[in-house]
Amino acid sequence: MAHVPKPVQSLIEAFERLPGIGPKTAQRLTYYLLHAPKEEAQALSTAAIEMREKTVICSICFNIGEKDPCWVCNDSSRDQNIIMIVENPLDVLALEKASYKGLYHVLHGVISPLENIGPDQLHIRELLPRLKGDKVKEIILATNPTMEGEATAMYIHRLISPLGVKMTRIARGLPVGSDLEYADETTLMRALEGRREY
Repeated sequence: MAHVPKPVQSLIEAFERLPGIGPKTAQRLTYYLLHAPKEEAQALSTAAIEMREKTVICSICFNIGEKDPCWVCNDSSRDQNIIMIVENPLDVLALEKASYKGLYHVLHGVISPLENIGPDQLHIRELLPRLKGDKVKEIILATNPTMEGEATAMYIHRLISPLGVKMTRIARGLPVGSDLEYADETTLMRALEGRREY
């Protein structure tokens, strides 16, 4: 069995811990960086550290940004009457491309009993203070069309329905089992336009 230098093996293992990166891709990335100019590896390292040090979670919607409140919550031109509930910050980026102009609420995951993730591990309860008064007229449930996404939408629906706020669910323009971040702009626009009462 070939001996792999410890620093190389450590980087391979670090890449493997990232979502969507398997052993072969981790090895390819590691060996690419091994032969890339030193400046490229340093730039990657610096970018990762700066991302951790210079981004914050918005205290209102839980999106990521450089300031708190985030750029969406600070934009008074956005429709303050609509809040779209999404699973993660990547969904915000996808929906911005589809020209959505309301507010967001980012859960940072979905209810998943198999992974021991319950409602208390998500930013669900933090939504309730945003619904006080009668400013918010509609909640759009935009969790992914997966079993976990549906379960999360149902939980939120049960929690919020006594408040009398209109709730809609994005239409099934998205393939079941897919994630919002991978959908094209047209599919997302159709899903938004075809949303229905939940």
